[in-house]
Amino acid sequence: MDELVGRLVADEGIDRNAAETAVGIILDFLAKEGPDDKMKLVFAKLPGAEALMQKAAAEGGGGMGGVMGAGMRMMGAGLSMGQVQGITRQFIAYAREKVGEDVVGEIVGAIPGLSQFA
Repeated sequence: MDELVGRLVADEGIDRNAAETAVGIILDFLAKEGPDDKMKLVFAKLPGAEALMQKAAAEGGGGMGGVMGAGMRMMGAGLSMGQVQGITRQFIAYAREKVGEDVVGEIVGAIPGLSQFA
């Protein structure tokens, strides 16, 4: 996950902690909303992903679920709406590179509203 976090720091102008928090929130959201079999592949192919997800899950978040809830959690962590969108798009692109188009496509297709970031 260091490679993705580094990209986010450089491209989104955020610090490392904010990037790790955002990635953890996205992973926590996907773990709850995405197909279990596909998410197992994501965690298997992205070293460090599970630790970031667990940290975000432990910190908890607001009551709203879905894509909007994940976005609100990231904004609650100090990110702007533009940064949330950019981070989410970069996360999906990175996952496609490392995990594969088919797996990520199935995850995106299974979660309402996520395709706007794909």
